[in-house]
Amino acid sequence: MVVIICGPTAVGKTAVAVELAQQFGTEIISADSRQCFKELNIGVAKPSEMQLSAVPHHFINSHSIHDDINAGIFENYALQAAEKIFQHQPVAIMVGGTGLYIKAFTDGMDMMPEVNLDLRKKITESYEKNGLEYLQMQVAKNDPAFWAVAEQENPQRLMRALEVAISSGKSITTFRKGKKEIRPFDIMKIGLELPREQLYERINHRVDVMVQDGLIEEVQELLPQKHNNALQTVGYREFFDFFDRRNSREQAIAKVKTNTRHYAKRQLTWFKKDEEVHWFNADSNTLLQSISELISRFSPSPAP
Repeated sequence: MVVIICGPTAVGKTAVAVELAQQFGTEIISADSRQCFKELNIGVAKPSEMQLSAVPHHFINSHSIHDDINAGIFENYALQAAEKIFQHQPVAIMVGGTGLYIKAFTDGMDMMPEVNLDLRKKITESYEKNGLEYLQMQVAKNDPAFWAVAEQENPQRLMRALEVAISSGKSITTFRKGKKEIRPFDIMKIGLELPREQLYERINHRVDVMVQDGLIEEVQELLPQKHNNALQTVGYREFFDFFDRRNSREQAIAKVKTNTRHYAKRQLTWFKKDEEVHWFNADSNTLLQSISELISRFSPSPAP
């Protein structure tokens, strides 16, 4: 069985996953589209060194920002990792907030339509000329269904959705498989949530801690790579603008908080549509006990 711990950013998924993995004597597969990059650390809220040493992790520091990583690559990687874990443990833990990656693992990847290379070039040039806000407006206009759940600060995903919408006349969301892949193992989805104001307070506090821990210095070291696809994401783009003197330090920090809150809202929209998710209050005193009992009822073998 693979137990998937999902939910919005900053809700506390990592700590819960580590505790569960220790309790069940198993390993963790990360389902985060950014924590796999070894060059990114503070801004992607990676597990601490203590957490990484306490439990074996997969898809953490496993790739470079120069690698082309997508949901299809994650699907294959995670399936192989799960197979290895099952050789010595009946339960594996997956944790993350990248809904598309989790969907690829549970349901299989979608077959996307072929896109004309000239169209792709045209969209890329348009983005480079007019900027992110223009790209966002185009996606919202041409694919409102995707826009409602998209990682709206990620230009690569926005350009991909736009090229599919223009070339096919359909939303990229319509190419999701109607029939799920049948996996040779059971899957249980655990969702963690908090009241909105409490979650937003956690997000704001975490950004402040990231800055104290050296996030701005981390971004500064990555300035030569600022056009890399992997860095077109919340927590990095805002400070690239700061170093380009497009905003102040305080404005950059405030924008990271705002964009992270918006991302968390979209994550919840995505996961709440999945009727297979068992939801728990992340602040409950009996959280770990309740999740462990649920897993044990369906696990091939009881928790040690």
